[in-house]
Amino acid sequence: MSAGVRSLVYLLAMLHGGELRQMTVIAVEMGYVTLTAGLWAGLQQKALGLRSHGTGNLAIVVAVPGASQLFDYLAHCAAGATVPPHATVAVCVFTLLSALFHLYVMRRGAFLTGQGRSLLDDFRSMPRLVAGFALRPGIACSHCMQQTSHAAAALRARMSLRSQSSSALAAP
Repeated sequence: MSAGVRSLVYLLAMLHGGELRQMTVIAVEMGYVTLTAGLWAGLQQKALGLRSHGTGNLAIVVAVPGASQLFDYLAHCAAGATVPPHATVAVCVFTLLSALFHLYVMRRGAFLTGQGRSLLDDFRSMPRLVAGFALRPGIACSHCMQQTSHAAAALRARMSLRSQSSSALAAP
């Protein structure tokens, strides 16, 4: 699935290029992703087990996709199917969003091999996972605003207490 989406991203980003060049880039992309997707997904799953949650998240979202993109670039260079910079940027953005989604679903136990859930169960949970992932930024902003509001209220209360105690000390 990823090979198809990434190839579509390349195709859309390269619409002005020559037809043969587009097909070569897409063929290299589909071949590379198809042959290596399991390796990169396995490395991401392995990173879930790192002691440091933050290090695991960084590996899943930055290190593994970064290595994948580097080898993808090298595969394109070796095949003589150079990709224009704007297409590379588009694919990198897609890869980052994809890695964030992988992190989100894996941290919720979906799409993990050897974890006792069936692939069908994982696909059944996709609408909930996609909705949760899509709503995550809004929920995080709401939570942050709520925390800020609570902190501001606590600060106002503390300042009011100080003001009252200063007034009481200053009174004759």
